[in-house]
Amino acid sequence: MERGLLWLPLLLVFIGLGWAGWNEYQKLEAYNVWASQFDKSKYDIYAVLGQQGSTLTWGKPTRNGPVNLDSFSLREVGTLTLQVNQKIIDLENPPHQADRPVLAFQLGDRQVNIPFTDLDLATQWLQYLQKQIDAL
Repeated sequence: MERGLLWLPLLLVFIGLGWAGWNEYQKLEAYNVWASQFDKSKYDIYAVLGQQGSTLTWGKPTRNGPVNLDSFSLREVGTLTLQVNQKIIDLENPPHQADRPVLAFQLGDRQVNIPFTDLDLATQWLQYLQKQIDAL
């Protein structure tokens, strides 16, 4: 009986890890279906982002597909910056690690912030989108 009680928390941890893995797998599968309509897309735990032509669409990933979707045209973008803790990052001298970097798009009166988990990925998207904006 004592041994059973000792193994019970470990069993609960494995069940929790299995559920978390299944949940994340369902999010990825829903993202794959959603992303098939875009030329370029990205997924992470904070946001999904898709580009089709000059239109960017982004939202929050869920098991049933992205929610809170918002779209805008790259033609509307006034400025595009990479920010961490609401401070603009210098790409020539980026920090080694950053907590939740965001791409900040200034669209006339409103600002759209798209969060990223990885600073390198956010930097790559910033450079790619800046080239796209310059080409318009």
